[in-house]
Amino acid sequence: MENNEQQEYRLENLTCASCAMKFENNVKKIAAIESAQVNFGASKLSFAGTATIEQLEAAGAFDGIKVVPLHMNRKIVKTPFFKQKENLITLFSLLFLLVGWGVSIRNGESDVIAIGLFAVSIIIGGLGMFKTGLLNLLHFEFDMKTLMTIAIIGAVFIGEWREGAVVVFLFAVSEALEAFSMSKARQSIQKLMEIAPPTAMVRRNGNAVELATEDIAIGDILIIKPGQKIAMDGVVSSGTSTVNQAAITGESVPVMKQHGDEVFAGTLNEEGALEVTVTKVVGDTTIAKIIHLVEEAQAEKAPSQKFVDRFATYYTPAIILIAILVAVVPPLFGADWNTWIYQGLAVLVVGCPCALVVSTPVAIVTAIGNAARQGVLIKGGIHLEETGRLDAVAFDKTGTLTKGYPEVTDFIVENGYDEKILLSQLATVESLSQHPLAKAITTYADENGAVKGTPLNFQSVTGKGAFAEIEGKKISVGSLNWAMEISIVPEFALKEATTLQQQGKTVMAIITETTFSGLVAVADPIRQESVDVLNKLKEIGIKHTVMLTGDHEATAQAIAKELGMTDVRAGLMPEQKLIAIKRLTEDFGRVAMVGDGVNDAPALATASVGIAMGGAGTDAALETADIALMADDLEKLPYTIKLSRKTLRIIKENIMFAVGLKIIALLLIIPGWLTLWIAIFADMGATLLVVLNSLRLLRVQNK
Repeated sequence: MENNEQQEYRLENLTCASCAMKFENNVKKIAAIESAQVNFGASKLSFAGTATIEQLEAAGAFDGIKVVPLHMNRKIVKTPFFKQKENLITLFSLLFLLVGWGVSIRNGESDVIAIGLFAVSIIIGGLGMFKTGLLNLLHFEFDMKTLMTIAIIGAVFIGEWREGAVVVFLFAVSEALEAFSMSKARQSIQKLMEIAPPTAMVRRNGNAVELATEDIAIGDILIIKPGQKIAMDGVVSSGTSTVNQAAITGESVPVMKQHGDEVFAGTLNEEGALEVTVTKVVGDTTIAKIIHLVEEAQAEKAPSQKFVDRFATYYTPAIILIAILVAVVPPLFGADWNTWIYQGLAVLVVGCPCALVVSTPVAIVTAIGNAARQGVLIKGGIHLEETGRLDAVAFDKTGTLTKGYPEVTDFIVENGYDEKILLSQLATVESLSQHPLAKAITTYADENGAVKGTPLNFQSVTGKGAFAEIEGKKISVGSLNWAMEISIVPEFALKEATTLQQQGKTVMAIITETTFSGLVAVADPIRQESVDVLNKLKEIGIKHTVMLTGDHEATAQAIAKELGMTDVRAGLMPEQKLIAIKRLTEDFGRVAMVGDGVNDAPALATASVGIAMGGAGTDAALETADIALMADDLEKLPYTIKLSRKTLRIIKENIMFAVGLKIIALLLIIPGWLTLWIAIFADMGATLLVVLNSLRLLRVQNK
């Protein structure tokens, strides 16, 4: 294996952000490793170079970190609460602390038995922390465990055995709660990883065999029974069924699948049997890409996290300096040494940067994981934060605000003609046409029970229309100008056609022999949810919405009027959309572009946030956009902006909690009220507030 080849592993027992940083530094010290990065949110290690699992686990031995190959289907066995080693240690530490406390109340704090019980409590609860802390001290690495070790040894040195035991116990509780909370935050990714089954039934050489997904090749045929999950991405080769795609796209309503339709790994086949031809290997499936992109997103540091990291770099040395000054300066002016050394030790405990370090990543991890479960792929903390600050949203028209395919909107029949017969004749002619609007007409006819006949002498007239003989009659369908060449079109029909064209619709005339017999209007219809989405965007504070389209002005204005949109930029080429985004940014600030991820690529790349529709079926959308709405569902847009804004608010609250509680605790030094147990409560309280506050993001739903 080449030294520069990138390798990835999953990590178990990674408990805290500072532990992740230390583990990353230890891995970088391995001789054959060139670079390494630990993704705390996703519990993942990636590095360039070579190293054995034993070497990697040795680098994480200080925290009991286990290293697992990335694609290994390892079932994580959950240990009951009372059997977990950390919890047992904490409980025994508490037991000796309580007994010692009872003895000290009866015999006094200086009682030898009480001191012995407190000492046992400190050793049981803090042995692992002391090993790490003292080792760090030798290397001048000042992390949370180093500060706690100095504080507890100092407390023992000045005779505060009970305080030292209380601090050890509370610190152990704090670490256990932080590990539990981070585990809760990571559950969104873990659930994604469990979506696709590890094996599937495959037809090979005429036999049905069960294979691990890693052994399934492109072109294999999957046999999927009712109620089974689909193991691989592919195309339906036979059978018809509804498939629940909620796990991938967030769609609540199952989708009908038949021959030629695309299906995704991890989706649930409902009532019918299907055979699916595999189109992607296990590492390239849509769910695999989603998991990879979500994990990468969680590894990418958001601007607020970078600020916190920079701040923490100076914060810890500053706290150590303050603690030394508090312990030394007052006694130099005649104050009691024991009292002020105690206060200095309390400052060290208060100063633990744990809550501050975890304030941003836990919120980012939770938000991105929650969004992925709702069918929204956010590709990084920076994009999450930018979305939370959006001022304007620009929409591509076709396929975004509209359905993206034509439908018949109006069918007007001249007096004397039977509507059903005329519709059957119209569909019969169009059944042989290759024109893009022909499918819209035949679909409309099928939906309305029209029966297509057999056309004779069919002919398509380029730029005009088509005609054919049906039961001895020549039926022509085409543009109004062409219709007026072969027939007299009544005045009322011309007026009706003009009205329909002003609404952005394409109008065709139907001619029977040489007599006008009706009109059919086709349009790319507005999505039902578009108006509601635009209203929701206004409600959540988006200042401006604009439609960017390549369509001509009349069609664009008609669509905009129906949507209630006031700003329309029509007749735009892709490069002109890019210029429009730049101007919108100058006028309104941060602008999002919502498009299909392919035709709108330049505009998506230029916008503050590029949002692609229907990412589940489009690799290009997953690659080019900052955010992908996995289902073709515009209603996910207000949810995404709402989630992002709440994340920004929670990050600010977290930083306020982390810093504010510590400032309040430090102010207690002035009247001399700061004690070690108040200090640890301030630190633990800040960490818990930060984590629990971040977990509120799990409750943000798409409603």
